[in-house]
Amino acid sequence: MTSTRGRVAALLGAVAVVSGTTLAAPAVGSAATAAVARVGGGITGQAPCPEAPEFSCGTLTVPFDHSGATPGTLDLRVAVTGNTTAPRGDLLFLTGGPGQPGVPAMKRIADRLEPVLKDYRLVMYDQRGTGRGALRCPGLQEDMGSSDLAVPREQSIADCAAALGPDARHYSTADTVADIELLRRALGARRLTLDGVSYGSFVAERYALAHPAHVARLVLDSVAPRQGFDPLDLAALPASARVLRAACRATGCTTDPAADLAATVRRYGNGARILSALTGYEFVDPDYGGVPEILHEAAAGRPERLQDFFDLVHREVDAASAEELSQGLHSAALCADSHFPWGTTDTPVEGRAAALERTRERLTAEQTWPYDPATATGLGSLLVCLDWPREPVPPTPSDRRRLPDVPVLLLAGDRDLATPYELLHQHVEFAHHPQIVIVPGAAHSVQNRAANPAGRQAVYEFLLA
Repeated sequence: MTSTRGRVAALLGAVAVVSGTTLAAPAVGSAATAAVARVGGGITGQAPCPEAPEFSCGTLTVPFDHSGATPGTLDLRVAVTGNTTAPRGDLLFLTGGPGQPGVPAMKRIADRLEPVLKDYRLVMYDQRGTGRGALRCPGLQEDMGSSDLAVPREQSIADCAAALGPDARHYSTADTVADIELLRRALGARRLTLDGVSYGSFVAERYALAHPAHVARLVLDSVAPRQGFDPLDLAALPASARVLRAACRATGCTTDPAADLAATVRRYGNGARILSALTGYEFVDPDYGGVPEILHEAAAGRPERLQDFFDLVHREVDAASAEELSQGLHSAALCADSHFPWGTTDTPVEGRAAALERTRERLTAEQTWPYDPATATGLGSLLVCLDWPREPVPPTPSDRRRLPDVPVLLLAGDRDLATPYELLHQHVEFAHHPQIVIVPGAAHSVQNRAANPAGRQAVYEFLLA
C-alpha cells in the first residue's frame, strides 16, 4: 500500500522527502516480558497492555468535577514501563492536541526514549476526553481531523456544542492538571519529570506552576505559547515566510515562496486554507518539497494544483478519528482555556463577532504578512470558539509567574509552523537557566518525528545530567 508521504510527494513532484530515524527497541521492554510491574496504589486493573504486553496498563479513576459540585467519575488509562526501581523516578510524557491520547503511543515513545529508561520509569496516560473515552463530535471530526486551523461548517460547531452541553467546561487544562496530580499520588512519586510536546508542553508548564514542589525537570518540545493557544496564530503567520524560504534553499527551488504566498492570498483570499495545509504538510515533509512551485503557479493565476494540495492534505494528512485526536476534547479545552479578541468563553455570544471584526481592522500587514488580517481572524479553532456557548471558565495563572527552579530544556525545530521557534523565546525569562536547542530541518514534535537526531540526543543528555 502506498504511504501518505508517497502519495503527497507524487502529487507535488517533491524534490526531497525526509525519512524518519529508527531507534533501537527499548531494553526495558525485553526485560519486562517475564513479569509486568504493577502500577502504584490507586491505579486498578493492572495487566499487560493489549497493544504492547511489555508494558503495564491500568486505570486511574478521577472525579469528573474536581470541585465536587457535579457527581461522577472518569476512568483514565495509564501505561508504565516495567522499571519499578528507576533511580531517577517517573518520567511522565505528555502528548499534544489537545485531544491526543497517551497510551497508544507508549511503545513508540519508549523507543524514542530508550537510552534513559534504565534510569526512569516511563508513564503515559489518556487525558480526559481522549482515546477510548474520546469526546465525539462526528461533524467537527470530519471537517477538522487533526487540524487546529481547518475551517469547519457552522452546523458542525453547533452540533458539537449541543452534544457536549454544559459538561464541556470540565475538560479544560485545569482539569487535566488536577488529574495529573492524582496520577502522581497514585504512582507514589514524590516528584515527576515532565516531557511535554506541543499542547503537552503547555500542560507541563501549568502543572509546574500549580505544583512546583512535585516537579524535578521539564522537557518542553515544540513549545506552545505560554499564555495558551493563540487564536490569531500571530507567530505562525510571519514565520511562514522564514520557513518556506529556508525549505526552498534546502531543495534548490528557484522562486520566492513567501512572495508567491502573499500574491496568492491577495488574489484568492484563501490564507486560512493555505496556513492550515502548510501546517499539516510539515508532518509529511519539513522541506515542503513541491510547495513553492504550487504557490508560484497559483500566484500567476493557475490555482488547480493548489486546490489539489488542499484536498490531499485534508484527506490524507489531517484525517483522524476521535480516538486518535478528539476534536470534541480539542474544542472544549481550547474554548475553556483561551483568551480571544472578545475575552473568554464567559463573554456573551452576541458581542463576539463585532469584537473580532474590530481586531481584524486593527491588525497590520507587518503582523500578518505574507497573509492578511482576514487570515488571522478566519482560522478554524477560533471560529469554533466564536460560536461556542457561554460557559464559566477556570482562572488563568498569571503570565508573569516563573517556573519552579528546576532544569528546563526548550526544544524546537526550525521548520515548525504549528509552534514556530519564535514562541520558544517568550518562555526563556520565566525559566531558571533554561537550555535551548533548535534543530535544523526539523518540524513539529522534534523528539518523535525529526530525522535529525540532535533533538533526541539533547533530551538524553538533559535527562541523564
